[in-house]
Amino acid sequence: MVFDKVKEIIAEELGVEEDKVLLDSNLSEDLGADSLDAIELIMAIEESFDLEIPDSEATRIKLVSDIVKFLEEAGK
Repeated sequence: MVFDKVKEIIAEELGVEEDKVLLDSNLSEDLGADSLDAIELIMAIEESFDLEIPDSEATRIKLVSDIVKFLEEAGK
């Protein structure tokens, strides 16, 4: 499942427990990601899923569910 892989990546990149990463978690407010963390997270997701997330899409990502939705729509 896409969410499980995304959760694993977020936990590793942000240094949070996987059980704190929920679909409705806000990356900055709930998980403490700053702008640099967000960039590194996008890069890690791109590498793991072998795709490119356009800047226009990346700036819209606020919640974990935004990442999952993008990946599912991209066929991952």
